[in-house]
Amino acid sequence: MEVQETRVQTDRVLTIPNILSMARLVGVPLFLWLILRPEFGGPQSDGWALLVLALSGVSDYLDGKLARRWNQVSSLGRLLDPAADRLYILSTLVGLTWRGILPLWLTSVLLARELVLLVMVGILRRHGYPPPQVNFLGKAATFNLMYAFPLLLLSDGSGWLASLAAIFGWAFAGWGTTLYWWAGVLYVVQVRRLVRADAVAD
Repeated sequence: MEVQETRVQTDRVLTIPNILSMARLVGVPLFLWLILRPEFGGPQSDGWALLVLALSGVSDYLDGKLARRWNQVSSLGRLLDPAADRLYILSTLVGLTWRGILPLWLTSVLLARELVLLVMVGILRRHGYPPPQVNFLGKAATFNLMYAFPLLLLSDGSGWLASLAAIFGWAFAGWGTTLYWWAGVLYVVQVRRLVRADAVAD
């Protein structure tokens, strides 16, 4: 996931980081199909779903790191990367909630944060500002959730491994949800300051 930085952006589309982000986007429907197969009479494919999620996490790390190292930070990349993150979170929430692994209240809490951010993006656009860039707190929140979801999926079983996965999965989920909302509150504060500054300038 990209963070704020001062490097020069490029308008190039076919860069290695952008290709990695596009591959992550393609993996979203695949992941959702794999995780929901048992609900529609198909065989359980949790192992493959975990693999797709793990590859997504690796590419999430690589696209930002390579973009900075190779000076390939792009305008498209700043859109693709957070979009892929949010779609993976959304698809995982849908899949795990559908299967009864995640409680509905937790899904509602996380989706409510996304709605708040969507409203903030709309306000920024009305004032001529681009969407807020991902900060370190938002990055940490997403990483916690991306650790939590596969662990919670792994906990949907029996034995000591499932029990251990549940403990660590819920720990990551708790931290991730808290940080996710904390980052959302900071976005709201940022938007409020920009809007107030515009009002004073007018």
